[in-house]
Amino acid sequence: MSGGDQKLTGPDLAAGVDANAVADGAMLVGHARGEAVLVARSGAEVFAIGATCTHYSGPLGEGLLVGDTVRCPWHHACFSLRTGEAVRAPALSAVPCYGVEQRAGKIYVLGRRDLQTRRALTTPDSIVIVGAGAAGNAAAEMLRREGYAGPVTLVGADPSLPSDRPTLSKDYLAGTASEEWLALRPAGFYEEQGISLHLGTRVEAIDTKDWRVRLAGGATLPYGALLLATGADPIHLPLPGADLPHVRYLRTVADGRALVAACATAKRAVVVGASFIGLEVAAALRARGVAVAVVAPETLLLVRVLGEVVGAAIKKLHEEHGVVFHLGAKPAGIDASAVTLDSGAKLPADLVVLGVGVRPATALAEAAGLATDRGVLVDEYLATSAPGVLAAGDIARWPDVRSGGRIRVEHWVVAERQGQVAALNMLGRGVAFDAVPFFWSAHYDVALSYVGHAEKWDRVDVAGSLDARDCAVAFRRGDATLAVATIGRDHASLEAEAAMERGDEDALRKLVP
Repeated sequence: MSGGDQKLTGPDLAAGVDANAVADGAMLVGHARGEAVLVARSGAEVFAIGATCTHYSGPLGEGLLVGDTVRCPWHHACFSLRTGEAVRAPALSAVPCYGVEQRAGKIYVLGRRDLQTRRALTTPDSIVIVGAGAAGNAAAEMLRREGYAGPVTLVGADPSLPSDRPTLSKDYLAGTASEEWLALRPAGFYEEQGISLHLGTRVEAIDTKDWRVRLAGGATLPYGALLLATGADPIHLPLPGADLPHVRYLRTVADGRALVAACATAKRAVVVGASFIGLEVAAALRARGVAVAVVAPETLLLVRVLGEVVGAAIKKLHEEHGVVFHLGAKPAGIDASAVTLDSGAKLPADLVVLGVGVRPATALAEAAGLATDRGVLVDEYLATSAPGVLAAGDIARWPDVRSGGRIRVEHWVVAERQGQVAALNMLGRGVAFDAVPFFWSAHYDVALSYVGHAEKWDRVDVAGSLDARDCAVAFRRGDATLAVATIGRDHASLEAEAAMERGDEDALRKLVP
């Protein structure tokens, strides 16, 4: 997704700029021939690429240079300064790349340069991807970008085109983004790329001996390499009344469409579950003027992910916008006009959203005999226990180099990046997945970014002010910083990510003493 018209700022780079205006390791944003351009210097080399991220139109000039790449401050997309290529999700499209000339003490930005075409190192006879979500779509795109010319088949149970799920629970549900924003690519893109889409289609079985998958209806697809990216399914509560027509979930485009339609008449909503998705739904419903009550069994909000202090700040933010919390409570039943809690209290509701979490969709892998343990077990290259079969996204449980154990993470950006790495490895690249996990969550006008992975910690250190919504928060165990959450400090989030990648604890301590 990209934004609208761009406002051009800074110097005219086509007319030339003093070479001293761009120091080593620094960036300058200007324009050339009507386009916003970012110029960056690394030693003697000077690069020029488009200045606007192709994900959500973030300002790359406010980002971070890491080697010969630049990272977007909003959602950590990464672009090559040499080619403009989007080398790491969530951006999937390149930015323009420009020629640069240095003469007479000035830097001149020339015309656009074309990306070089690559050829795959190995070429499986065919590649099948099961799951058309974040990981599956990113993998299919990466295969074509890497020059794989064989058949690519993307099979998804959801009848909708691969969609931008973060937008679904944020801007779309809040009414600030149209449904047109949801599709990651138009249908014609897949046809142009030679990616065969089987949407609204379930895979019933995988035959790892004959290297085939069987679709619902009996058709089979042979594969030379297979990626499992089946994602996760929402947990359905066995509640009386959970099947009533005003009870909704939010996982698919159809779910989102139904929720938006319900908001047209709903006056009072109950959100069951205080996960990030549940809270984003609460914020979106408040933006539409719906009264919202949130019910959750925990007594402290988001404490397992963000700790007491940050969780309390998020709770306060929602309360300032009129959300009423019923924590330490569980729903006992739902009727046409209310949700009854286990205490006997009744909460009026003409709309109920169930968001109590998801479970990794591992049944297909388990039936095929793949090794599983709270997810599909993969090695550092995302390979499963079956030859030629890889797994990525919400189902993958991989060895984490930082914690020394296996982790499974349900983050959109992690899923996309794993899909990209899996695609590279299906083509023989031999790339280990070692990215630092990252996610973002938006609540009203406040965005929280989180890098790293902390399941348990000894202490939480805060730099800045949570009340002012300008802070960086470190989650630490012993001498190690496991994760950093930021509000209003996008650049600090990028710095934390890069420091974790290099294992630079000193830099992390400077960010959050």
